[in-house]
Amino acid sequence: MAEVGIFVGTMYGNALLVAEEAQAILSARGHKAQVFEDPEIRDWEACQGKYVLVVTSTTGQGELPESIAPLYEGIRDMYQPHLRYGVIALGDSSYEHFCGGGKKFDALLQEQGAQRIGEMLMIDAGEDPEPESVSNPWVEQWATLLS
Repeated sequence: MAEVGIFVGTMYGNALLVAEEAQAILSARGHKAQVFEDPEIRDWEACQGKYVLVVTSTTGQGELPESIAPLYEGIRDMYQPHLRYGVIALGDSSYEHFCGGGKKFDALLQEQGAQRIGEMLMIDAGEDPEPESVSNPWVEQWATLLS
């Protein structure tokens, strides 16, 4: 059984919906999962040595939503070689910086020595208006990679 902190960056609620669905799937697989809708640095620090799943949408300019941007800034100077994580990025491919928020978080964690588990999932709102229909199968598979 793994412990997973699910960190959400949402603008219109889709990322939160995806995170809540992920929590249900992970719990059904015997993992302990907790959603952080307005994540703070102390929530992140409590997940060191565990698993983190970042579920974030992207603003029109490829930035992180206001709900998760302070966390991103707060962890910028960390070194996190013991962190294992996954990323679900929500975006719209009609914008220049498709899934920029998730890509930005992934790049930072890679620079900090964290280990990504599986591939990053990028969901296109233009193709998949119900993002959980894409994320749920991904989370099912991701859950099998946790130890």
